[in-house]
Amino acid sequence: MIKKVFKNPKGFTLIELLIVVAIIGVLATLLMVNFVGVRQRARDAQRKSDLKQIQSALEIYRSDQGAYPTTFPNCSTSLMSPDCSTTTYMQKVPGDPLGSTYYNSGNYYYVSSGTTYTIASCLENTADSQGTSTSPGGTGCSSNFYYVLANP
Repeated sequence: MIKKVFKNPKGFTLIELLIVVAIIGVLATLLMVNFVGVRQRARDAQRKSDLKQIQSALEIYRSDQGAYPTTFPNCSTSLMSPDCSTTTYMQKVPGDPLGSTYYNSGNYYYVSSGTTYTIASCLENTADSQGTSTSPGGTGCSSNFYYVLANP
């Protein structure tokens, strides 16, 4: 009768349960580390997309006005013609996905002489092949890694 009880156990031992919990913990840790990286890469992709949209609007602005704006015209948050009344080139100039406490007070860095320009953002993923460690300006980039576009 004693042999029959040990031959047909109906539950798990404490050791088996601890091993399963440890494996689940290791897998959860690996997934969370990867998830943080995915979110950083997603924000970086948004930054790159924003800069390309700004670049397109700047090229249309130059085509119409004959030069790039030396600063964004003070037309609320839009990129418009210098008098802020006739042509809208970009309805809303985007800001950094992390907001005002991030790089350059939440704005993308922009500098122009009228004939050339540079726009840049800070990248979180320092392994990005399109990034550079050469600072374009602005403040608050903790990674010291940037995505920079210049006039074509």
